[in-house]
Amino acid sequence: MSFKKVDPEHIESTLSKLTLEEKILLLAGKNFWETHDFPDKGVPSVKTSDGPNGARGATFKGGVTAACFPASSLLAATWDLDAAKKIGNALADETRSKGARVLLAPTVCPHRHPLGGRNFESFSEDPFLAGKLAAQYIHGLQEKGVAATIKHYAVNEQETCRFTVNETVAERALREIYLKPFEIAIKEANPLAVMTAYNIVNGTHADSHEFLLKEVLRGQWGWKGLVMSDWGGTNSTVESLNAGLDLEMPGPTRWRKVDEVLAAVKSGAVSEKTIDERARNVLELLAKLNCFEDPSIPDERAIILPEHQKLIREVGSQGIVLLKNDGQLLPLKKEKVAKKKIALLGFAKEALIHGGGSASVNAHYRVTAEEGLRRALGDDVEFKYTKGAHTFRQLPLMGDNVVNHDGKPGWTLDFFAADEPSGEPSSSTSAEQPTYVPIFVKESWGSVRATTQFTPTQSGNHYLAMSGLGRSKISIDGKVVYEQKGNCYDSMAFLLGGVEEPEVQYPFEASKTYSIEIQTVKPTSKGGLSMLDGLIGFRAGFMTEQDHNEDVLSDAVEVAKRSDFAIVFTGHTPDWETEGQDQISFNLPRNGSQDRLVAAVGGANPNTVVVNCTGVAVAMPWLNEVKSVVQAWFPGQEAGNAIADVLTGAVNPAGRLPVSFPHALEDAPAYGNFPGEFKDGEDGRRQLEVTYAEGVFVGYRHYDLSEEHRSKVLFPFGYGLSYTTFTHGNPKAVVTGDTSVEITVDVTNAGTTAGSEVVQVYAGAKLAVPENPVKELVGFAKVPVAPGETKTATITFATRQLTHFNEQSKKWELEAGDYEISVGQSVRDITGKANIKLPALSYDP
Repeated sequence: MSFKKVDPEHIESTLSKLTLEEKILLLAGKNFWETHDFPDKGVPSVKTSDGPNGARGATFKGGVTAACFPASSLLAATWDLDAAKKIGNALADETRSKGARVLLAPTVCPHRHPLGGRNFESFSEDPFLAGKLAAQYIHGLQEKGVAATIKHYAVNEQETCRFTVNETVAERALREIYLKPFEIAIKEANPLAVMTAYNIVNGTHADSHEFLLKEVLRGQWGWKGLVMSDWGGTNSTVESLNAGLDLEMPGPTRWRKVDEVLAAVKSGAVSEKTIDERARNVLELLAKLNCFEDPSIPDERAIILPEHQKLIREVGSQGIVLLKNDGQLLPLKKEKVAKKKIALLGFAKEALIHGGGSASVNAHYRVTAEEGLRRALGDDVEFKYTKGAHTFRQLPLMGDNVVNHDGKPGWTLDFFAADEPSGEPSSSTSAEQPTYVPIFVKESWGSVRATTQFTPTQSGNHYLAMSGLGRSKISIDGKVVYEQKGNCYDSMAFLLGGVEEPEVQYPFEASKTYSIEIQTVKPTSKGGLSMLDGLIGFRAGFMTEQDHNEDVLSDAVEVAKRSDFAIVFTGHTPDWETEGQDQISFNLPRNGSQDRLVAAVGGANPNTVVVNCTGVAVAMPWLNEVKSVVQAWFPGQEAGNAIADVLTGAVNPAGRLPVSFPHALEDAPAYGNFPGEFKDGEDGRRQLEVTYAEGVFVGYRHYDLSEEHRSKVLFPFGYGLSYTTFTHGNPKAVVTGDTSVEITVDVTNAGTTAGSEVVQVYAGAKLAVPENPVKELVGFAKVPVAPGETKTATITFATRQLTHFNEQSKKWELEAGDYEISVGQSVRDITGKANIKLPALSYDP
């Protein structure tokens, strides 16, 4: 299936049938996921769906199940363009199964800092690697008739105050690092849609940014397609229309109310020609997606496709990176572990398959590591599991031993129109648990009161915690035990389940009944998330003193001592690594519990393996205490099988790091400039400001500057081990026609196991220039090689890739001279070099 060719006459005919009011309506969503339609005028709507690693459908939590694919940071770790295209192909099928024809993906913003909350959803710290993978992902989606929406354009590298943060970035860094993955993917794959970012770039919101949208995207890059806002990311009426934002999402509109836009047209602030241009782009998208001929939006379906299951497992295992393997502890083959005892600790029974936020899906299923290993190793192995560390971020919802007004299990929720919950409620309902999460529909309620009768089964100073979008409090038998006196400090974190909630203790007696009441009111002012402004929401958690303070570490150590092998599964749940907020620590949560677990188990068992499931680099203070470390990222619904394939040797690990792993957070290039500083604005409001002071020296570009810088790296960009040994030989570089360079290198598998090597090519001026990186990735190839076999890898790159942007001349420029080509197994592990001579080059953006 391919896109339908647009008939300009049909588009203009349809446009002419629409009134100005209808054209304006077309420029904002009809509802949360669909565009406006006018059936009587022959204009259909189209449905969109999140997200990068699975087509979730219309429901944020629960809903119709969906396939969960590996996160983009794992996909980047495969360094495999074919894999990216296959993922795109499969996601096209999944998108259609949810009645949608537009997938809100891929995310391509570079990883600027290890704490970036949404890094897992994007590819890499390197813009070239990110752009090339994104291009193939887009090809895969669009060759099967589903529109890609590349996002978030642009400079969206943090989640802290993402709706209001002003990011100051020099034009050179903007073009060479932050726009480059967009440029590569847009020029190579032509996504049908681009999504703007929430943040402010150099003083202007991205959705109203004429330089980004008019001058660069539509002008210099010559892209023709639909520009849509992120959900709730439109910040103006006139400015966004004039800058080139075609579609405000979601609907109903906040900024493009018909009467307000009509007034802007009447005043001359916006021309009718501009309205026509925006509406035409919407109509052309509908035409390309065949919506005029087939306007149907089918019901969402849960379809488990065997070919997708296989693909998820294969890509998941290929993106896993073996970071350490002292004494060849891995693989744990059947014959090696037969009749042995293996301790499974940490997240072995929890499948960490995706991050939080719009990338999360209600997966068809999720294979745990324990399940994968049991299937792979069979009954000859004795497994013993224990958790070993407390990892919860919030207390579990208080849903046990509670009774509502009707005498049934649960809570009673009373809603009030007034800002204080007093008198008779306007509406009441029952709920199993004390939580109310807004669904982005404006309501009339000003406050809510939740009540229950609680009868604990254990005595103790038990723990309670709560949070609300607005001012909130929790009372027991009429006495206030905790009060949140202001608005939630992070409304997006509240929505996504990751807001920090202060815990309080209260002395409960077993079998005694307590009256518990929660009150919350709507925020007194805008809370930072436009879709939640004026909405009420709350949650309350509870945990017994015994469970909260249980010593789970000692049991884990004892289990490890009695085992032949110990595998500790560490990582981030979606509560800890999520859209809407950046990581709170470079160390694994909670409060060092996982680090203590690994160190203690490593000290108790000499054959300890750590399998880490995060979408980002993390601190590894225990690295010297364990034999083997595997970075498994978020592998999707087949996580346990993919991990087991690598641990047992069914798959030879071929993943290579798409990001640098620093020793400490202080070693990161953006340290001190992330997430920024608050400053008082002219309007009296505090504004978060962040300066991209590191310029183009992001990731390995920074660490490559000197030996001192390199010493700050725990694992370098491009690094990854194998169960075999690869050698490189006979590197050659030939300049062809002054426009490209061809590199050849012989790759030999000197071991006894078949595997795939990732040949990486870096290039830079032979005489280093202080203002430029020493070398940059310009090409790569993944080469499968049998034991004893030698293959010749050929990699070609354009000489334009070596140019740098000159802010004075406003041109891309390359100085004539000698350039060094480095072939390697990582940015640090260089296996061969070749020199070339290039003429000067200069061209306009």
